[in-house]
Amino acid sequence: MQKPPVHKSFLNALRGILLMIKTERNFQLELAAFFINIFLIFYFKLSAVDTALILMVSLAVLSAEIFNTAIEKICDMVQPDFDQRIGFIKDITAGAVLVMAAGSFVVGVIVYWKYVF
Repeated sequence: MQKPPVHKSFLNALRGILLMIKTERNFQLELAAFFINIFLIFYFKLSAVDTALILMVSLAVLSAEIFNTAIEKICDMVQPDFDQRIGFIKDITAGAVLVMAAGSFVVGVIVYWKYVF
């Protein structure tokens, strides 16, 4: 199979992100948190290192949510009926997002603490 041109690959990836924005509530909430962080970066005039930390953890949460959604969609295709094993897979991928979100919250508290207090 021939690989698509690079510009087509980027368009496909952008379409995937737009689908996430359009259809996934958790991604929408996490994207809102990302934009709040963008605002806070400028409002508090974060240092380059602090900005990089906030952007890394924010984008990691969004990426984790994308992976979680992809795995859930594959599971639904493989087994549309309830299956305890599929439920386990979905729970642990959701748990991975939760771990990343909790970690990003801790990083946010550490970074923003010195700017707020």
